[in-house]
Amino acid sequence: MYELTKPHIWSGRIDSTERPEMFRLHQSVECKSVYEYVQVLGKNSMGIIGFKCDEGVRRNQGRTGSFEAPDALRKNLASLPMPPGASIYDFGNIICEDGRLEAAQKELGEAVSRLLQQNIFPIILGGGHEVAYGHYLGYKQWELSNLKMGIVNIDAHFDMRPYTDQTSSGTMFRQILDENPNASYFCAGIQKNGNTSYLFNTAAEYGCEYILEDEIHQESIQDCLQKADEFVKKSDFSMLTLCSDVLEASSAPGVSAPSPFGLHPKLVRTLLGRLAANPKIKSFDIAEVNPKLDIGDRTVKLGAQLVFEVICARNNL
Repeated sequence: MYELTKPHIWSGRIDSTERPEMFRLHQSVECKSVYEYVQVLGKNSMGIIGFKCDEGVRRNQGRTGSFEAPDALRKNLASLPMPPGASIYDFGNIICEDGRLEAAQKELGEAVSRLLQQNIFPIILGGGHEVAYGHYLGYKQWELSNLKMGIVNIDAHFDMRPYTDQTSSGTMFRQILDENPNASYFCAGIQKNGNTSYLFNTAAEYGCEYILEDEIHQESIQDCLQKADEFVKKSDFSMLTLCSDVLEASSAPGVSAPSPFGLHPKLVRTLLGRLAANPKIKSFDIAEVNPKLDIGDRTVKLGAQLVFEVICARNNL
């Protein structure tokens, strides 16, 4: 259920082999085993780990194909400029095999926990949005249950469906809130046409804070950022997760549930940049990029650029 990243994935344009200010990510990212202790860390250390899985999407009756996203995102990150002073490691992929979603999420949690304990900021490349539960398990295994945890989700959907029969990519945040009484949930980008009244009622019962998609626009973005900041301020630490189906379908056609009324990429970039720069945000995942359904690599390229925004924001802390 684990593999090292193949070296050829990190390749691309080379402007110089001697001047670091001319380097690109593929020249600087260090590939390591997640089971290997990183002894020498830079000031702003980040660790990329892939979660090759779309079993949760299959269970949620969505369109599968995001299994291939982690390596596709890496390939599109490779030639982007290396931020000066950053230390970026690639810790390979957790792989969901034979429908064993819960086992894969557990293994992802163990990997995330290792990175957090080494003061490495995890950047998790999904996979379906079931990646968020494995992401959370990294904190649970780190035994931080007595601290106030914030979950910040940029998403069109609450993902708070019942999970009596089985878990899926539509149940993670309800699972987390049921398990952790010290966790709270904030979601930006919720679409009225993507959530039943049951889900809105469930979000209210769990005390979820949210901003509707039609409330996020250029004129309101500062107010939205302030609401997000106020939510994060109330926690001891927070995890940040992005579901790519929050984006408008014209910019991100390669997702399980594309939306013509999704958010413009620049608005999502602004939200991510502000949130990722907050020291209380301790980790990030991106979900639902689906190369199988993409058009001209449009979604994969956008997903890589949004990951890059997070890298840059963390590097400026």
